[in-house]
Amino acid sequence: MNKEKLMIIDGSSLVHRAFYALPLLTTKGGVFTNGVYGFLTMLYRIREQEKPDYICVAFDRKGPTIRHKEYSEYKGTRDKTPSELSQQFPILKEILEHLGIKTVDMDDYEADDIAGTVARLGEEKDMEVLLVTGDKDYLQLATDMSQILITKKGISEMETYDKSRIVEEYGIEPKQFIDVKGLMGDKSDNIPGVPGVGEKTALKLVKEFGDIEGVYDNIDSISGKKLKEKLVENKQVAFLSRKLGEIVLNVPLDFQLTDLLVGEEHTAKLKEMYEELEFKSLLGKLHMENMEIEDEVVEYGITEMRDPEEIRKLADESKKSGKISFKILTEEEYFREKPVCIGIKPMGMKSRLVYLDRLGTEDTEILKNIFEDENIEKSGLDSKSDLLKTIQIGWDLKRLVFDASIAEYIINPSQSNLSVNKLSEEYFSETGPDVEGEIGKGKNRKMFRELESSFIENYMAFILEKIEKLEPLMIDIISEREMDQLFREIEMPLVEVLAYMEYYGVKVDKKELDVLGKEFDTEIKELTDKIFSLAGKTFNLNSPKQIGEVLFEDLELPVIKKTKTGYSTNAEVLEELKGEHEIIEKILRYRQLVKLQSTYIEGLKGMIDENTGRIHTRFNQTVTSTGRISSTEPNLQNIPIRTEEGRLIRKAFIAQTPDYVFLDGDYSQIELRLLAHISSDPKMMDAFINNEDIHTKTAAEVFGYPKDEVTSELRYKAKAINFSIIYGISDFSLSKDIGISRKEARKYIDSYFENYKEVKVYMDDAIAKGKENGYVETLLNRRRYVPELASRNYNIRSFGERVAMNMPIQGSAADIIKMAMVKVFRSLRDNKLRSRLILTIHDELIIEAHRDEVRTVKKMMKETMENAVKLQVPLKVDILEGESWYETK
Repeated sequence: MNKEKLMIIDGSSLVHRAFYALPLLTTKGGVFTNGVYGFLTMLYRIREQEKPDYICVAFDRKGPTIRHKEYSEYKGTRDKTPSELSQQFPILKEILEHLGIKTVDMDDYEADDIAGTVARLGEEKDMEVLLVTGDKDYLQLATDMSQILITKKGISEMETYDKSRIVEEYGIEPKQFIDVKGLMGDKSDNIPGVPGVGEKTALKLVKEFGDIEGVYDNIDSISGKKLKEKLVENKQVAFLSRKLGEIVLNVPLDFQLTDLLVGEEHTAKLKEMYEELEFKSLLGKLHMENMEIEDEVVEYGITEMRDPEEIRKLADESKKSGKISFKILTEEEYFREKPVCIGIKPMGMKSRLVYLDRLGTEDTEILKNIFEDENIEKSGLDSKSDLLKTIQIGWDLKRLVFDASIAEYIINPSQSNLSVNKLSEEYFSETGPDVEGEIGKGKNRKMFRELESSFIENYMAFILEKIEKLEPLMIDIISEREMDQLFREIEMPLVEVLAYMEYYGVKVDKKELDVLGKEFDTEIKELTDKIFSLAGKTFNLNSPKQIGEVLFEDLELPVIKKTKTGYSTNAEVLEELKGEHEIIEKILRYRQLVKLQSTYIEGLKGMIDENTGRIHTRFNQTVTSTGRISSTEPNLQNIPIRTEEGRLIRKAFIAQTPDYVFLDGDYSQIELRLLAHISSDPKMMDAFINNEDIHTKTAAEVFGYPKDEVTSELRYKAKAINFSIIYGISDFSLSKDIGISRKEARKYIDSYFENYKEVKVYMDDAIAKGKENGYVETLLNRRRYVPELASRNYNIRSFGERVAMNMPIQGSAADIIKMAMVKVFRSLRDNKLRSRLILTIHDELIIEAHRDEVRTVKKMMKETMENAVKLQVPLKVDILEGESWYETK
């Protein structure tokens, strides 16, 4: 009969390991997740491998422990846990609860004391015990029944120690590690030990004399005068250090082993959390069969129109009601694909469905007139995609006044799912036809035209009914929150702006990409030959495993990090190896060029529409919690700008004909200007009013230099500090960004607030108002609710404080840019200019301008952007002209 298996995880150790092993990962909403993600990746892997019956995850608790009573300086040299990490513990604990796994932390005791005590209880019940940790202190707990699984560098590889391996490898019994630690101490825990005694000496002494008592009983037989003196002088320290390093095995637990049985997984809640945390790769780990499935299908009424008389009747009803809800169903993956069908519902009347390919010319014209009639208001859902289709078929849709997706986005910007089913569930506790399940995914994905007509009719009727019912509810909320201007004058008009920008696209010179690609190919080949020459052999340069063997076995370079498949050769490792061998920089350069070649040269060529010769990116209006616009397919905001090769890719983005040029209007330091305006800090305002360089001024103020003595390096550091204040970056992150100690970073931040006192006042006020109201706002009343500010948990509350300080600045910048886009677009259209707005990248707008209109458009663009809103400091816009995007940067 197999023994029951108990797994005890040192949660604090593993989360710390994951946090430092993985890059800082954040969700779109700014929640840090790398520690949680790394921990869960390890947990799923080891659960699958070991299949434990019982699991306990032990955590440290804040505050002094029994060891602090013995030695007040215990762990006294440790840096404070970065807030980027500490805020992740409550998230992980909630996930573990939904996984049916018990978490434990206790006053006075550490995670290893809880783990040691639980392990002994498991042994008493004749269980097979596994202790999972990143801390070698756990080796003292190994017995014939308990194994220690220790993470190696990072968390991707585990090493198993049992009693026999420890005896063989170290020559001592597991319990004797307590004596080894007493002699050598532990810098990480600030356990002093005997000065001058390291691990090698401590192991030798314990092997020879058995324990610390044996060492002092035989002190005269110890060779080495200095060693003997150190031992005699620090006898009390050695015994104290041993006591500090010994894991307690009799913690007074308030639970039984049966409480550690792995419980039922709450799959629906886990799915929700993983989606919110953007853990797409973990969704596949969930037991979806545990989720409740709603079988009932509700039928919604709709009439398909075939007869011309019915279409004329629809037109009359639409004019009479003065308002319609509509939805256009199309195959979205094809830019030029014609709509499959159109659903229309005059307010308060029945829904109609029209298949365009079944209409005659006259009937189509009647339908077109409904959409172009300025006296008929239109309401929709995800209307940008619908509006794009009307533009493509030559219709000029007018009076789009409501979009349920946009409305929900400004009501609840943290909501990522804006589908009709999600909105219906939220507002009416009702869901409709499962379109995603019907269409499928991947290779099995169906086209809408392949679906049963009855399903399409039911789906469209459901959408039209919900749009009509959602509108009054949502408009009431928007009005109550004083967001009418934001919704009606910015977000809704922007739908049309973005649809036209997607329709226009931007021309890409494939030949230029080909030329650049050939240059990259030539250098890639030269680099490949050089790397092979330096290595003394050929190998697969795209294989991290083979690169690792060459670097660390053939060339014997120092091993920085290992993975479960061999040696790590990621960018961080190679950067650390720079200077060790000429081959390192060649490999880094090779990887850089290969990525540019595959992602941006070949990737962009594949995105060029064969009919237009242009790339038609998708602009996302409802994704970011700050209100910023993002782009996908492709992400034009992500084209590299820091390297010359990355910038050269912009040469391929050109004006449509020689008669056109690009005009790039870029807001200068808009977020810092908003900070000056919102805080009313006199020093910061003076800098912008007097057109001073804000980073040089900050450097002079913070570092105590005259302005004319500020170096480029000091300016760089000041720039990092300026933006760290805006984004609420901690001393930990700032220290990493500019390569200084946390202590120095803290000093810089404190000095910043000492000089810009009103900025500190603003930030304190923002937090206070956020706590009082439950939300923070932009200048145009865009809200973000911050429930984290009311949390009793310090780390969650700290995250909320950063949001409260930052969102009014970032969100106001987004509002201003959107407002400028709407005004620029309307000005171009109303003046019947041939120039058109085609791109927005972060804080800049790009117009494809006709040469005859350049002067007019430049003047209009600058005036419109700089006067989008009135601030206490001037908004400044730099406008550059060029034949290509490259020339405007």
